[in-house]
Amino acid sequence: MQDVQNSKISVEKIGGTSMTAFGDVLRHIMLHDPKRIYGRIYVVSAYSGVTNQLLEHKKTGERGIYALFAEGKGYQDALVNLATSLKKLNAGYAELGLPLDVADAFIDQRIGQAREYLGAMQHVLASGYLSRHDVLLAAREVLASIGESHSAFNSVEILKANGVKAVLMDLAGFDDNEAWTIDERIAQSFKGLDLSDKVVVATGYTKGTEGIMREFDRGYSEVTFSKIAVEVRPAEAVIHKEFHLSSADPNLVGLENAIVVGATNYDVADQLADVGMEAIHPKAAKPMELAGIPIRLKNTFEPDHPGTLITKDFVGERARVEIVTGTDKVTLIEIHDPSMVGTVGFDAGLMNVFCKHEVSYILKATNANSIAHLVWDSQVTPELVAQLQEDYQVVTIKPSAIVCTIGSNIGIPGVLAKAAQALADAQVNVNCVSQTLRQVNMQFVIEREDYKTAIKALNMALCVNSGSPVPRA
Repeated sequence: MQDVQNSKISVEKIGGTSMTAFGDVLRHIMLHDPKRIYGRIYVVSAYSGVTNQLLEHKKTGERGIYALFAEGKGYQDALVNLATSLKKLNAGYAELGLPLDVADAFIDQRIGQAREYLGAMQHVLASGYLSRHDVLLAAREVLASIGESHSAFNSVEILKANGVKAVLMDLAGFDDNEAWTIDERIAQSFKGLDLSDKVVVATGYTKGTEGIMREFDRGYSEVTFSKIAVEVRPAEAVIHKEFHLSSADPNLVGLENAIVVGATNYDVADQLADVGMEAIHPKAAKPMELAGIPIRLKNTFEPDHPGTLITKDFVGERARVEIVTGTDKVTLIEIHDPSMVGTVGFDAGLMNVFCKHEVSYILKATNANSIAHLVWDSQVTPELVAQLQEDYQVVTIKPSAIVCTIGSNIGIPGVLAKAAQALADAQVNVNCVSQTLRQVNMQFVIEREDYKTAIKALNMALCVNSGSPVPRA
């Protein structure tokens, strides 16, 4: 690992939606500046929708090949269908120079290798010699890796066709038997690599003995990006997405009301991740923060815009809300019990129940005899509810939404009042509110049907019409 930052090297992550529009990636990122073609490491995601097909749909949960394998039926046919769909994707990049015979042969080879792995795992499952859970996790790793290997291979071939010296860094490890950890594989792969006259395209998936899917699930490509950046120490790392990091989701508030953030800090990035709006996966951000590597978020389709720079110590020069975000896929669980008053450790018992059912909460609000926790809808199982109702006097389960006003410098009088007034003016009732002493995130739990209205109202009041700069005391 290098000890100092290298200004001649750039590590850049390209998301799945951007990868699918690879013609734009080529024009706006890879070939945009003729003086900056080499010395760049691109960490690529699978094309949009491919990992959903391999595992399950990230948002809807619709089953993919993994579920068929777990059930022991139909996955072989699904792999055939996968090969067909990936080759259709290939055909769409022929005009960019992708040699279809070579690219299609790679798909056949990689899916053939995966088929052998999965077949062996199926025999092991049938034998009962190993834990079913562990074998299924291994199958999930194998399947996940296919998407990134496919997109990385294609990227290298297209770059070559456009006269660029490009090297594939396939971290999926299909062609070796090395028992390396993820960190060891990355260190070995980039050891002594000279980037002065070449471009490296690395897979967002990295094979390791601990299992990157087991550790980080669907955030694994950003973890690979982070680990590569920490290994080679660029002056800054870049994430290319199909949108800017903005004051609010343009799809909700309109592009004209979405203000590019421009600069913020890692604390704000963590707040975003906590409600599902990941500027970067929190487990990927932390090593980069500790290594002092800034992250720049850029819009793939606006290459000349500087985007937003995330650093460790940034604090806005003026007090303002930088981002309004949230989710309407949460549930408020409130426990009411008169015996709670003055009882030491009452909430510890509730936490034990949550731990047993693997529930992590987003927000907590409490008073003398009530404790409310906001959790993801997916965590509210019949078993959890049944145990809570058995253990506590009154249990209220309320489908809800949360809206958050986040900023690196919002710790001044009047911001909370202004946010509450904006919600009141929009006829949005607040059911719970939370803000810590650090004052980077004001959180409001509201009725689910009021979510979009609340986002629009807060963005307009606190970001678009935020008024004159407020001087720091």
